[in-house]
Amino acid sequence: MHVPAVAALYAGMLGALGLFLAARVIAGRVKHAVEIGDAGNEDMTLRIRAFGNFVEYVPLVLVLLALAEGAGVPRWAIHAAGVALVAGRVLHAWGLSRTRKFNALRFAGTNLTFAALLGGTAAAVWAALRNGAL
Repeated sequence: MHVPAVAALYAGMLGALGLFLAARVIAGRVKHAVEIGDAGNEDMTLRIRAFGNFVEYVPLVLVLLALAEGAGVPRWAIHAAGVALVAGRVLHAWGLSRTRKFNALRFAGTNLTFAALLGGTAAAVWAALRNGAL
């Protein structure tokens, strides 16, 4: 069985981004003296949602990519989805951290994340079928 080294690379990058987003929440708690929740503070709401949205999407896509890579999907496909996921999560977090209103950064980030989710899903299903899942 193939070790999913490419997916691990993107997991590491995204782990660093997740740590950064979590640290922003903690820094906001100190800055605004908010111990739990957002206390109705708009800045805290945006920081919490940027991190929350990250943890809602990233784990699933990484699992799909690791399984697909482990089952033999070409590395270029894993790289393509990994780059889309990292770029999408950076853009989305940046856009959401600025305002809760619609903005181009958040929109682009959402689309890249969904492209990675779709690519990871397709790759995992293709790999499963190719390796005799049925």
